[in-house]
Amino acid sequence: MPAQPSHNPTPATPDPGPEALRADARENRERILRAAREAYALHGIDVPISAIARRAGVGVATLYRRFPTRTSLITEAFTEQLTECAGALDEALEDPDPWRGFCTVVRKVCAMQAADRGFTHAFLARFPGDTAYAGELDRAEEGLALLVRRAKEAGALRPDFDVSDVVLAMLANNGVANGAGPESAAASRRLVGYLLESFRAGPATGPLPPPAELELDRLGGTG
Repeated sequence: MPAQPSHNPTPATPDPGPEALRADARENRERILRAAREAYALHGIDVPISAIARRAGVGVATLYRRFPTRTSLITEAFTEQLTECAGALDEALEDPDPWRGFCTVVRKVCAMQAADRGFTHAFLARFPGDTAYAGELDRAEEGLALLVRRAKEAGALRPDFDVSDVVLAMLANNGVANGAGPESAAASRRLVGYLLESFRAGPATGPLPPPAELELDRLGGTG
């Protein structure tokens, strides 16, 4: 005898409601940002959007709903680091020793470079239309210029030093960070030690950081 239809059908799955949807959207957003930061740290900011979506476990359409442009994803991914740099500058400007403050900022930024391959491109880039990110960069540049001026006035920084030399140092450090492989952190610290001694107005006052274990084959990008 055929089964009779139930007079008590299984109730439909309830609508999750707006709160649940917002929580899901927040979770997707954080997963995307986390995946983007990981991918940029390993490969730089030219990673395809599709690769980031796969790493985050979401569809490309979902990613674009949260971040409608590639620029919006990059700037959001690095906003925390840019804010951290600005905070380091603020602390350095409050340091009664201008030279110590200057050295602290240079070491901090270069260490962030060595840890994250995408950081240099994002830090030095200009993204038209993103006024918040541009504002943070302008604030960082103003703070750095003031820090350099104070160190010069204190007689600690050589008089022919230019603010653009900080960018020059970052570009040099970026090459070391990308080319030194597992020794990138140690190589970066060593380079920064040399650079700071060359920036100093007076004689050297202490030893350099320990050397990195580098061999000539690193010049060919092998190993």
